[in-house]
Amino acid sequence: MAWIYLLIVGFTEIGWALGLKYTEGWTKIMPSVLTILGMILSFYFLSLSLKSIPISTAYAVWTGIGAFGTAMIGMFVLGEPSSVIKVICVLLIVAGVLGLKLVSIS
Repeated sequence: MAWIYLLIVGFTEIGWALGLKYTEGWTKIMPSVLTILGMILSFYFLSLSLKSIPISTAYAVWTGIGAFGTAMIGMFVLGEPSSVIKVICVLLIVAGVLGLKLVSIS
C-alpha cells in the first residue's frame, strides 16, 4: 500500500507544481486554493508512505515522479521548449526512480 501512496504523492506533486504556474504569484484565488490543497495531499500521502518506505527512497521517488510528469506536461502539453537531450535527461530520472523501486526492501 505504501507504494500506492507514493504514486499518489507523485501525481499530486505534478498537480501542485503545475498549479503554481496558474496562481500567478498567488494572486489568483482558485488556482492558489487548489495548489495548496495539492500540497497538503502530497505531504499527507508522503507521510503515509514513510511508515514502511525509507525516506531516502520515498523522497527521491516523490520528486522523481513530480519532475518527470511536470517536465513532460510542460514540454508536450504546454508547448515549452524541448529537445532530444532534454527528453533523455528526464528519462534518466525515470530510470533512477525505477532503480530505487527495484532495490528497495519495502
